[in-house]
Amino acid sequence: MTILRANRSRLLLALASAAFALGSVRADAADRSLEIYQTSRAGDSMTLRSAESLRSDAPAALEIRLDPEARYQRMRGFGGAFTESAAFALSQLPAEKRAEVLSAYFSPEGAGYSLMRTHIGSCDFSLGSYSYAPVAGDVDLEHFTIEHDRKLLLPLIKDAQAVGGAQFELLASPWTAPPWMKDNETWFGGSLKPEHERTFARYIAKYLKAYEAEGVKIWGLTPVNEPEGNDANWESLHFGPEEMGSFIKNHLGPVLRDEELDTKVYIFDQNRNHVQEWTDEILGDEEASQYVAGTAVHWYSSTVDYYGETLDAVHAKFPDFEIIQSEGCIDALGDDEPLGVWLESDWYWRKEATDWGPMWAAEEQKADHPVYVPVNRYVRDMIGCMNHWVNGWIDWNMVLDFRGGPNHVGNYCGAPVLVDGETQTVFYTPLYYAMAHFSRYIRPGAERIGIETTSEELMSTAAINEDGSVVAVVFNSGDRPVSYELGLEGERHRLTIPSQAIQTLVFR
Repeated sequence: MTILRANRSRLLLALASAAFALGSVRADAADRSLEIYQTSRAGDSMTLRSAESLRSDAPAALEIRLDPEARYQRMRGFGGAFTESAAFALSQLPAEKRAEVLSAYFSPEGAGYSLMRTHIGSCDFSLGSYSYAPVAGDVDLEHFTIEHDRKLLLPLIKDAQAVGGAQFELLASPWTAPPWMKDNETWFGGSLKPEHERTFARYIAKYLKAYEAEGVKIWGLTPVNEPEGNDANWESLHFGPEEMGSFIKNHLGPVLRDEELDTKVYIFDQNRNHVQEWTDEILGDEEASQYVAGTAVHWYSSTVDYYGETLDAVHAKFPDFEIIQSEGCIDALGDDEPLGVWLESDWYWRKEATDWGPMWAAEEQKADHPVYVPVNRYVRDMIGCMNHWVNGWIDWNMVLDFRGGPNHVGNYCGAPVLVDGETQTVFYTPLYYAMAHFSRYIRPGAERIGIETTSEELMSTAAINEDGSVVAVVFNSGDRPVSYELGLEGERHRLTIPSQAIQTLVFR
């Protein structure tokens, strides 16, 4: 496995399960072992550190107290997305390197991804536009076929399933209905024709059954990705909250029920700043909400705000429904930097790295989109989401090429792993390790627990897994190291976290 700016021994240390036990330190107070994993701008990449090596003799600047008795939401997990672009990028690698990337993502000794997403039909991260109902006017869907996906996308998903120890749930979203079902009869933009609302619901159901027949169970779905639109820049289908609610209660829900499909439905699937309007309309409707498991949200409305108060308000009003972060990524790769600068690990820690806002956002929205540190955006958002009732967190493309594609509309973005077929090179960006700090250790079924801190200088969250292990993630985005004292049920650990660093602490 070739890693840019990281040596092979570091990667093996990050991925080898045997390393877990080597640096364990026995906690005196509660007969627990403590493992600490650290990623930093200085060069750590999920490096196993002993508590002794991080011990601080100076008075702790702040305290963090974990309370396993205080239980909050149950986590579904963390992960990324299977896209046709990811599948193509990986297909350009030799078989053994492709297998190594999949193992790095899905094995328990790698990132252990447990919550994934894919697209129903084409999206911008496809090689081109396509649907499973290519014959116009085929209202009975007699010509429905998923043959297109058998070349790249399905093999990728199946190979991920085959990784030893892999265990993940899969959320699927259509970006658009087939053009002939839409009022503008094109791939981009437009709305469903009323006479094809039931047709589209049956189209989704046929997809679910076709994938299940291939051995790929779709755990959850959203009626459409980004129903508020993307300015018709790529595949899209417009819904308003009332329209989506009507579609669910009158068509999608009944079709799934009649077809005896237990796939969970998550509404909305766009930016958090508008989520309350959608939950009030759909979750507040008894007829529609009977078919709904929760709400899916994205992060693109702000670089700086993870909308904690908004997420709290949604949970408070609809506590029986889950919230899933279904998409987020570095969304301007290559637009504002010389080609290739993102192939340096340090770029992901730079304050001036990137954001699409200065280029594309309306003037009144630019304050929400300053340039940002990519690592900070990921870690801050995952901690913020966990601390405000989000049940799962999904990144976007799991793999892309060195240009941030392929993308058939030129919408190049980042991914935690970038690959180059020509040089057969794999680059594990710091975002891969940032994701793994959560996905490897906070497992499906974990419950967020109480956490108290005396300072906002460090961000932190914590959970207890079903096996009883307690996991805390601590993040220092500042420019100086910070001493802190971590407390758990009588244990006290006085530690130091370097500047611009992430620590995952696992008590077993």
